[in-house]
Amino acid sequence: MNQHRFISMLLCTAMAFFLISCGGGGSEQKSSTDTTATTTDTTNATAPTSPTATSTIVTTPQDMMVVTHKVKDFAKWKASYDEHDSMRLANGIHSYVIGRGAQDTSMVLVAVKVDDMTKAKAFAKSPGLKKAMEKGGVMGAPTIRFVTMVWQDTATISTDLRSRSSFTVKDWDRWKRSFDSTMQLKTDNGLVARAYGHDADDNHKVILVGAIIDSTKARAFWSSDLLKQRRAAGGVVGEPQRFIYHVVQRY
Repeated sequence: MNQHRFISMLLCTAMAFFLISCGGGGSEQKSSTDTTATTTDTTNATAPTSPTATSTIVTTPQDMMVVTHKVKDFAKWKASYDEHDSMRLANGIHSYVIGRGAQDTSMVLVAVKVDDMTKAKAFAKSPGLKKAMEKGGVMGAPTIRFVTMVWQDTATISTDLRSRSSFTVKDWDRWKRSFDSTMQLKTDNGLVARAYGHDADDNHKVILVGAIIDSTKARAFWSSDLLKQRRAAGGVVGEPQRFIYHVVQRY
């Protein structure tokens, strides 16, 4: 009797173990499937990336020739200038910016990029250029500067009003450090630096171009004691010569 009961209990235990084992196996399989699906989704997910901003600042030195002169008629001069583009290209000269005086519209500024400074200097003295200027109605002798621009901001801005300042400094590196450290000061006073450099043969003679965002603030800043202090700190000698103009074409 006892032996029969023992055998019956053993069979029941074996059956229960079998059923539990089957159920447990199904649960593990489902869990494994869910984990695999989650892992696959994570692998396929792509992390968002931010676009890389393109800098508008150019610090590669650029040789240029900057010419200012007076013309009888701007439209006539501009047409003549465009007609002689092939002559400039033949001498490694590329049009860059044309400006027109804000106070005296007969005053014109022409900035061109040059491939070879020696060749550009020879071109500036050539009879061909003199004849072309006469045809365009240029009055008097032009002012020609050969410069190396070491910093430019090529970003597009809303204003076409510019200020070109020319001045002498005691030491180029000292002035550059001082100027670079006060960029925000100029912005706060209605000016944004656009380019600066120095004469090709003398880095004590500086040329600085700025965009005028707020004319009232800019004029007040130019005559302020604060700017005088900053000039002294940068080693500027004397007062700068300033030409205010509108950019009428940029190539």
